[in-house]
Amino acid sequence: MYRPFKVLGIQQIAIGGPSKAKLRTLWVDMFGLEVTSTFVSERENVDEDICAMGSGPFKVEVDLMQPVDPEKKPAVHATPLNHVGLWIDDLPQAVEWLSANGVRFAPGGIRKGAAGFDITFLHPKGNEEFPIGGEGVLIELVQAPPEVVSAFAQLAAG
Repeated sequence: MYRPFKVLGIQQIAIGGPSKAKLRTLWVDMFGLEVTSTFVSERENVDEDICAMGSGPFKVEVDLMQPVDPEKKPAVHATPLNHVGLWIDDLPQAVEWLSANGVRFAPGGIRKGAAGFDITFLHPKGNEEFPIGGEGVLIELVQAPPEVVSAFAQLAAG
């Protein structure tokens, strides 16, 4: 099947809990990931530490998230594996093609994400108009920068 875009690899995994401190104990203290930045958004009800494993174009982000207010939505801690982010070589083409083929996107469209890349989310559930969703999993599509697209192309060429 023709697709005008490629999924290159895992860009991130996002893990939510009531306390970033407990998440950091495992991911930073025990596994040795580095905290590279912090992102707080009242609108998205998230206070997250952005960590990294690996390096260069193959670095994978691990976001450790807690809610700003546990009583508000979105409840970033309610699903411990909150979402998976995928590198996409051409995000606008992907969104156009996927939408035309029945994939449901979450509200918000393409926008700048916490790490500065253009992002959008596939809805975890399909509906009548767009029957294809994440089957319970929130999936973030992330526009890969040129160096990541190039590195994956070189890897594929072997």
